[in-house]
Amino acid sequence: MAKNAVEIKDLTKLISVANPQISPDGTEAVFIRTHIDEEENTYIAHLYHTDLESGEVTQWTYGKERVSAPAWSADGKFVAFLSTRDEKNQLYVVSARGGEARNLTEFEKGVDSFLWSPCGKKIWFTAMVKEGQAFTDKEEKEEKKKPEPYVVDELKYKMDGVGLVPKDFHRHIGVVDVVSKNVEKLTEGNYHHNLEAVSHDGGKLVFGVTREENLDFIFRQPLFLYDVETKIETPIVEEEGYFGGAAFSHDDAKIAFVGSTREYKNATHSKVYVHDVAGKSYFCLTEGLDAPVGDYAVADHQQGASAPGVVWTKDDHLYFQVSTMGDVRLYFASLDGAIYPASQEQEHVYGYDISRDGVFAVVAVSNPVNPGELYKLTIATGERKPLTDFNRQYLEETELVAPEAIVGKGAKDWDVHGWLMKPYGFSEGEKYPLIVNIHGGPHAMYANTFFHEMQLLAARGFGVLYVNPRGSHSYSQEFVDAVRGDYGGGDYEDIMKALDGVLAEQEWVDTDRLGVTGGSYGGFMTNWIVGHTNRFKAAVTQRSISNWVSFFGVSDIGYYFSDWQIRADMTDVETLWQHSPLKYAANVETPLLILHSENDYRCPIEQGEQLYVTLKSMKKETRFVRFPEADHNLSRTGKPNLRFARLEQISGWMEQYL
Repeated sequence: MAKNAVEIKDLTKLISVANPQISPDGTEAVFIRTHIDEEENTYIAHLYHTDLESGEVTQWTYGKERVSAPAWSADGKFVAFLSTRDEKNQLYVVSARGGEARNLTEFEKGVDSFLWSPCGKKIWFTAMVKEGQAFTDKEEKEEKKKPEPYVVDELKYKMDGVGLVPKDFHRHIGVVDVVSKNVEKLTEGNYHHNLEAVSHDGGKLVFGVTREENLDFIFRQPLFLYDVETKIETPIVEEEGYFGGAAFSHDDAKIAFVGSTREYKNATHSKVYVHDVAGKSYFCLTEGLDAPVGDYAVADHQQGASAPGVVWTKDDHLYFQVSTMGDVRLYFASLDGAIYPASQEQEHVYGYDISRDGVFAVVAVSNPVNPGELYKLTIATGERKPLTDFNRQYLEETELVAPEAIVGKGAKDWDVHGWLMKPYGFSEGEKYPLIVNIHGGPHAMYANTFFHEMQLLAARGFGVLYVNPRGSHSYSQEFVDAVRGDYGGGDYEDIMKALDGVLAEQEWVDTDRLGVTGGSYGGFMTNWIVGHTNRFKAAVTQRSISNWVSFFGVSDIGYYFSDWQIRADMTDVETLWQHSPLKYAANVETPLLILHSENDYRCPIEQGEQLYVTLKSMKKETRFVRFPEADHNLSRTGKPNLRFARLEQISGWMEQYL
C-alpha cells in the first residue's frame, strides 16, 4: 500500500514528546506530551508517566491545559509542574501514586520557574511581582478599564512575545509551603532574579541577578550563592556574560553552570564551568571544545522542549548537550578533563535526564525522518530501549524523505555543511524544481532533526536544499563569528556556492526552476539574494529585515543588535544602508512574497511594509501577507490556523512560479 505524502494539516497528527524527568530511585520517569487541538486552535500539553522497567505509559493530567516543567520531589512521592488551567502558568503538585493535582499559587502574573526544596515540604519559585506588593496580590479588574498612557524612559521597553514590558514588575524568588500554601518572599529590590539551583542539603541557593538600575546596555547575568539561614550571598561569577543552568554536585561541594562571555557578543560559544564552593573559584571544563554547549537547532515540530544545562552523577561526572556538526549530542565530562560524546551522530537530542548513578539516561531524540520519542539509553553500551511510540502510526502511514548530508566549499574555501532532499515520488531522469531554505539567527543551525516544513515542500514536488552558512552554530568559534560585520558577504557566497555544488552534481535539478525562502535572518538573506541575483524564479521572505536604518529604532533588540551584527549604529547610517536589502530593491526581478506577523517586535512588520510598498511602487511582482495576533515565532508556536495558512502561502507561491 502506497504511503501518504506529507500534508499541512499533518501538524495536527504529530505528537511532541519532551522534557523527561527520571524519578530519584531511577525506576520511573515523567514527561510532557503535546498535540494541536484544531477545533480549539491551540496546543494541549499533558503530564505523562512511564515505568522504566515495564515500559507502561500513563496519562496523568487532562483537560484543555498546557503543562510544563515537571519535577520530582527528592523522596519521589510527588511531582510538581506548571499548568495554564487557570490561564496563567501556576504551580501544581500531584501525588506520584495518583489523585487530583492541587494548585499552590494563584499569582497575578503566574509562576515563571520553580525548584523543590530537598525536604519536600516547600518549593522555591520565581514570579513577577509589582513593586511594594506581595506575590498573591491581584490587580483589580474594572468593568471598563480606561486606556492609560505608557511612559517610556528606557531603551528596553518592549519585547517580542510580550509586547510593552509591564511597568514596575520584577522577577523575585519566593518559597511556598506545600501543605499550607503560605508564601514568603526572599529577594528584594527592583531587579530581575533567576532561580538556578538548590543544594541537596537545602541550605543554599544559586540565583542570577543583574543589579543595575538601567539594563539598556548591560548584557550580563552574574551568579550568586545564597545561604538560606544566614542570608549571606557570595559571588560565583561576575564577569561580563550570561551564566545560568547551574547544578550542585551530589555532595554540594561544587556547582556546575553554563555560560557565554561577551568576547564575540552573541556569537560567543557557551561553555561549562565548575565552581569550587570552599575554594570560591571556578574553571572552564569545556575550554578545549570548539563547539557550543547547548541546543541551537531550529525546527518547527517540538513544543516546549527544554533540557537542563548540566546534570551531575554521584561520581562527579557531568552530562550536557553540545551542538556539533549539525547534530545535538549528549556529552560526558569528568572533572579531570575527559570529554566525549555519550550519544550517537545524525540526530537531535532535544531533552535528557541522567540517573543518579550515571548508568542510564532518558533522552528525547529526533532525526530527519522521526518527529521524536523518548528512549532509555544505557550509557556504557549505547543500547537504547524505546519508551514511547506516539508517532508510530503517523510514520507507518506517511512517506518521509530522508535528506542526504552534503559538504560544499564556501567563501575562503571553508567547508559548508548542509542537507539535500529529493522530492516525494522522485523518478530518475525527471527534472524537478529546487527550493533553498535559509535559517534565522544567524547564530542558530539546521540540524539532523525532523522539520515538517521541509518535508511538506518535498511532498509538494520540490527538492529542498538547506545549509549552515558562516554564522551558524555547531561549528568552530571562527565560523560562527565570521558573519558579524559581513552580512551579505561570505554568508551569501556560502549559500550560492553550496547551491552551485549541488547543481553540478545533481542532474535532476531544473536550473530554471529555483526558489528561495527563509525567516528572520533567513528573510534578510532572501531579500539580499533577490537584490543581487536573478537566478531564482520565486522567493518568499518571512519575518525579515529589509532596512537596518529603521530596524535600529523599531526592533526590540535593534539598538544593540545592529552594532553586534553589522558593526554600525545610527552614527554610521552609510554602513547600515549598505547592508540593507531595501537599497537594492530596483534590482529585484524575482517574484517576491512577503510574509510578516503583525505583533512581531523582533523584526517589526514595518520591515515587510517598506519592502512591499517600495517593490510595488516600482511595479515589481510582489504580494504582502499579514498575520494578525502572531509574533516572531509564528512558524513554531503560532496559532495553528495561522501556521497552516503560512505553509499554504509558501508552497502555493512556489507552485505558481516554479
